[in-house]
Amino acid sequence: MKKILILPLTLLLVVLLVACKQDKESDSGKKTDSADKTEEQSKDESFKVDKGLMNVEVTIPASFFEGQDIDSSIAQAKEEGIKEAIKNNDGSVTYKMSKSVHKEMMKDLENGILETVEDIKNSDDFASIKDVSNNKSFTEFTLTVNKEQFEGSFDAMASIGLALAGMYYQLFNGVDPEQYKVTVIFKDESNGEVINTIVYPDDMND
Repeated sequence: MKKILILPLTLLLVVLLVACKQDKESDSGKKTDSADKTEEQSKDESFKVDKGLMNVEVTIPASFFEGQDIDSSIAQAKEEGIKEAIKNNDGSVTYKMSKSVHKEMMKDLENGILETVEDIKNSDDFASIKDVSNNKSFTEFTLTVNKEQFEGSFDAMASIGLALAGMYYQLFNGVDPEQYKVTVIFKDESNGEVINTIVYPDDMND
């Protein structure tokens, strides 16, 4: 199941990169000259400033590429606007992008997670889930459920999508690949009792 769930994340990165690229192309028609000048200035300045001041580096653990062709993913990322994508010895991949691309990507990831939260709340597929809340950093999600409906159902599967999205968000937001976690709490709507708590990726690996 883990390998099946990783694929959407790889595709998500590509989709976000394409979206960022399309936005830039639509703006370029209006500001071609100024963009060219800005790009030339950026190239000159890149030799004068320390790494990290103008670019953002993000490392995605090898586990997110299980069953995938990493070389193809790297090639696709470069085609869609990532400046550099380096495969490390441990199987992880380090992406380097401009701050503007990173900012757009983080906003798109945030909007995507919030849309997922709303979809779960309103979906007939998860009938026992009555409400979903989260903290700002997407490290914790609380699912309020009807306990009778929840027990014996497969509605806990909804937590997997939220957890993967939250972990992905954290990694691209600069959280250490050894420290990222998402906690999903299930509470009974009638009394607030905690029915179950799942910590990802720990419980995913068990």
